[in-house]
Amino acid sequence: MKHKLRQQIEKIISLTDEEFDVVLNHFQLKAFKKHQIVIHQDDYVKYDFYIAEGLMKSANMKPDGKEHIVQFAMEDWWITDPEAFHLGTKSKFTIDCLEDTKAFSLTLENKEKLCKAIPKMEHFFRKKATAGYIGLQKRILCFISSKAQDRYHNLLEEYPGLIQRVPKTLIASYLGVSRETLSRLANE
Repeated sequence: MKHKLRQQIEKIISLTDEEFDVVLNHFQLKAFKKHQIVIHQDDYVKYDFYIAEGLMKSANMKPDGKEHIVQFAMEDWWITDPEAFHLGTKSKFTIDCLEDTKAFSLTLENKEKLCKAIPKMEHFFRKKATAGYIGLQKRILCFISSKAQDRYHNLLEEYPGLIQRVPKTLIASYLGVSRETLSRLANE
């Protein structure tokens, strides 16, 4: 598993074996079962997760029970509620596992210690945060200015293979369409 974390980091920066050992000591590998909630909406957030195997989703649950999915995260992706993680506020999202998942967890305290111990990790995390911000901006623009068909094709590009791993009701929620509309889009 640790080689996956190293590959993720070394897409941006290079590490010696000794540096990677320091990095690894700041993370904890966790195993989660399908349907296990790793962050509850309205709870404080302790971890940022790097997914080595499996699939998670982040969703906001409205009082009427309607779920708004804002992110899927599969292998080689990161997931948390960034605002709650960095500011110590309560989460606006529930993050749960759609499959059995193995993820490296990192506390904010350990993230800060790691960046002090290995300054180039600060560069890594800045690049990841920037990429996340850009991805979110693209998703918002796509959502507010695109037709459902375009959002569907964007999803297929952004998450290759996701359609085979996730129930169609969740895909529909992510796209902001009904299950019936999703079926029509998939057949067009």
